[in-house]
Amino acid sequence: MLLVKRNQNWLPSMFSDLLENDFGMGAFNNNAIEPAINVLESKNGYTVQVAAPGMTKEDFQVHINQDANLVICMEKKTETKNEDQHYLRHEFSYGKFQQTMLLPDDANRDDISASIQDGVLSIVIPKVKLIEEPKKERLIEIQ
Repeated sequence: MLLVKRNQNWLPSMFSDLLENDFGMGAFNNNAIEPAINVLESKNGYTVQVAAPGMTKEDFQVHINQDANLVICMEKKTETKNEDQHYLRHEFSYGKFQQTMLLPDDANRDDISASIQDGVLSIVIPKVKLIEEPKKERLIEIQ
């Protein structure tokens, strides 16, 4: 944890408090972001919603892996620079996230689509109609 001395008057106390508590720098040191995820089911399919404020479609990759699972990856790099300034503090931001979700048997893996709007990544997974084979009677031979 980064500690800031209280007698440094040039650093506002709000930044000192932020850096010294567990919700401040400690929360960002692992370079991971854990966005909220909603999963909705309707009769026609499933919708996965990922909270993604400030993210663009270029920050995401959504794919089906070799195990036929849905994988959502997000990586955001931000660097603020101003070459004309002498910085007392300069911040870089980097975050990454990956979530693997098991798809249900009735998921149509070929028609999954994704879009991002108003800070929410939406992944639509249509359902396939599973055709139940009629149960057949069968005589079991006793040996």
